[in-house]
Amino acid sequence: MNLDLPEIYNAATTFVDDNIAQGRGQCTAIYYQDQKITYQEVFEKVNRTGNALKELGLEIENRVLLALPDSPEFAFSFFGAIKIGAVPIPTNPWMGAKDYEYLLKDSRARAIILHESVLPEIEKVWDRTRYLKRVIVVGKPAGKALAYDSLIDKASDKLEAEATNRDDVAFWGYTSGSTGSPKGAVHLQHDMITITDLFVKPVLGMDKDDICFSASKLFFAYGLGNSLYFPFRFGASTVLWPERPDPEKILQVIDKYHPTFFFSVPTLYARLLRIEKKYDLSSLRICLSSGEPLPPALFHQWKDRFGVELLDVVGSTEATHDFLANRPGKAKAGSSGEVTPAFEARIVDDEGREVPVGEVGNLMVKGDANAPYYWNKHEQTKKMMQGEWLKTGDTYYRDAEGYYWYCGRSDDMLKVGGLWVSPIEIENTLMEHPAVLEAAVIGSQDADGLLKPKAYVLLKSEFTASVQLQTDLQSHVKSKLAPYKYPRWVEFVDDLPKTVTGKIQRFRLRIQS
Repeated sequence: MNLDLPEIYNAATTFVDDNIAQGRGQCTAIYYQDQKITYQEVFEKVNRTGNALKELGLEIENRVLLALPDSPEFAFSFFGAIKIGAVPIPTNPWMGAKDYEYLLKDSRARAIILHESVLPEIEKVWDRTRYLKRVIVVGKPAGKALAYDSLIDKASDKLEAEATNRDDVAFWGYTSGSTGSPKGAVHLQHDMITITDLFVKPVLGMDKDDICFSASKLFFAYGLGNSLYFPFRFGASTVLWPERPDPEKILQVIDKYHPTFFFSVPTLYARLLRIEKKYDLSSLRICLSSGEPLPPALFHQWKDRFGVELLDVVGSTEATHDFLANRPGKAKAGSSGEVTPAFEARIVDDEGREVPVGEVGNLMVKGDANAPYYWNKHEQTKKMMQGEWLKTGDTYYRDAEGYYWYCGRSDDMLKVGGLWVSPIEIENTLMEHPAVLEAAVIGSQDADGLLKPKAYVLLKSEFTASVQLQTDLQSHVKSKLAPYKYPRWVEFVDDLPKTVTGKIQRFRLRIQS
């Protein structure tokens, strides 16, 4: 399904200007620490930021890297850049110099807007980045860097949106790198409104009275929607919290601001459930989980404790946001839900033929929010973006009721004794054991060179690793699943390798095994 948008369309008008046109100027747009920032203030600061960038020589299609924590300045910079036709690129503000150098060189960004804590890393590589002309600092600048506050204080708060085409580039999202170097997924002006109007509105029912809080940060595709363009589309409020995710602090934020929507990842939901101290979560009406499949045990534990379903949803950087989602009141524990109205989906075999209901295959999705290409990655674009269809890299099966069930990444599936085995199924079963906090399963060769499941297990703090516990976990899996699926080896670990989005990097476990 496509939206009927005018040919000349700038996304900033939808997510910023329209809130003023609809009389929401004095409504709270952003809660940030002890500040309440209205939509009128957002409108003016977006305009000032856009004008400041223009005065520095930024033009339409120029890329602007954003290395900011979740903060009002992120919102002003993101939409300020889009409003002048420039292209913001949200970036992790907790990376090292080498990572920033890669992104700056790959994107050819002309400017970077960053928090003062990031500046020392950028200074290490500034002279090696040929295209970077302007470094703008939120906080205290140094050297050649410019002060964000000084720039926008001098700029006008009146700004006409650039007359971009609905198919012009609006922003980029770099993939999390779970399978290699990050790739720049290019997104168009119409992508964000496609997600809000064909997913958030009909499936989640967000409106102007809602308050959103996302533990997943704005520089992720998931967090960018959750914390910014979802609420801004409907005149709702967002809670922006700049710190790294910490379970106790997250509960304190919920207790303080009383959000109605909460977004996080399974790992963090599990850790939140481990905190015994009482916090008021009664305001929550919708809780979304993404990043990794949600184990059924975690779904039931959260609902039993807080009375709210955890809605497992699935999306990708390439798709802008979610293409599969469990609906409120219709969630199936362990499933990824149904296709959202913004997308179509099909499951195909390796030759591209659609497979029958109940059979495992490769998930393909089609929707107007799909990125048209990766920047400067022609071969990967051809491999993943096949005509109107995006190859997600996930394997799934669909049940008779139209729910989709995740079976692992295409390269994570295991063939054991000639039968396909999903590492996710084994991981979920392990996590049903009271001793297990997290688990990751990969294939490992036995003495005969045959592939068998191997489990890496992170225990809850009150349990101690032992040979007996290894045996207990193997017996637990055998009692729940077909015997050939049990892990032949169980290795206890202090942590599991993850991307910054919280996805377990099984390929790193394969490398070290």
